[in-house]
Amino acid sequence: MTRKIVRAFLICALLTCTMTSVFAAPSKTLHLLTALDPNEAKIYIDEFEKASGIKVVSVRMSAGECLARLKAEARNPQFSVWLGGPSPEYIDATKNGLLESYVPKGSEFLQPEHRDKDWNWVGFYFGAIGFGCNTEWFEKNNLEYPTSWQDLLKPEFREQISFAYPYTSGTAYTILATVIQLMGEEEGFKYMLELDKNVHHYNTSGSACVTQAGLGEVAIGIAFSHDVMAKGISKGYPVAMSMPSEGTGFEIGAMALVKSGPEQEAGKAFIDWCMTTECQDLMQQWFRIPLNPEAKVAEGAVTREQVKLIPYDDVWAGENQGLLNEKWRELTNK
Repeated sequence: MTRKIVRAFLICALLTCTMTSVFAAPSKTLHLLTALDPNEAKIYIDEFEKASGIKVVSVRMSAGECLARLKAEARNPQFSVWLGGPSPEYIDATKNGLLESYVPKGSEFLQPEHRDKDWNWVGFYFGAIGFGCNTEWFEKNNLEYPTSWQDLLKPEFREQISFAYPYTSGTAYTILATVIQLMGEEEGFKYMLELDKNVHHYNTSGSACVTQAGLGEVAIGIAFSHDVMAKGISKGYPVAMSMPSEGTGFEIGAMALVKSGPEQEAGKAFIDWCMTTECQDLMQQWFRIPLNPEAKVAEGAVTREQVKLIPYDDVWAGENQGLLNEKWRELTNK
């Protein structure tokens, strides 16, 4: 009888230890740095957590700020994935050895221009620069919406325009790089100085100007078309969108593994998931154009075919980012 009791006790103790060790095991976690609007990032993060069982801890910063933080943390990375923002920031990061090469599962649909040649970053959406205009202000002042870059220089728009600092925002740097590529460096910087006279204020976030235009704080916000739709028109604000007739720049929105990040396998799982139709279908909620050809496109989203694009060179933009931002700051004293 004694031996049976001892044996039962040992079995019970063993089962208790096993169960305790299972429940005490740390849950999988992924630390993610994102340039997406926090409300949008939550859409993808929530669904990934449901699909994978991996908990995501995220920090939101503008793309230029993300790049600066990764550079500052290069010797001790705190994030495993960088999500969202235009490719030039990722090209700069690649040049500085901050990203890890990874070929995502299910990424066969990506064209060469949608990714780094060595897979240090990959794209997952497209977006074009446009103008978000407060309809009530234009009606009150009996003016037409701007339909060209030159229109933005009109004296009636003095202190009525808003966008972001190019050195903090990927959106604003795309604007700067677009103007320089469209007009040439000398004329492009002359244009940016003239435009500065009509700017009410600059933001750190590229999409903030859309809300400001919607609230009537400014008449015009210069931003990506998907942000004009998501944060302006679809929210019921009095906002209309116009596009520059000379042609506009665009982004291939990117993501990447951070070199020596703390959770490489979880990071790979997240990037793999972002390639799926299930993930990219969710972009309808923010009017982005998914790169996965099987994914659905939201009604009202601006596609490549609907707008005149310049032959935007994101590699050149990435390689010259520091120089262009520095010159812009010197000239504008911003």
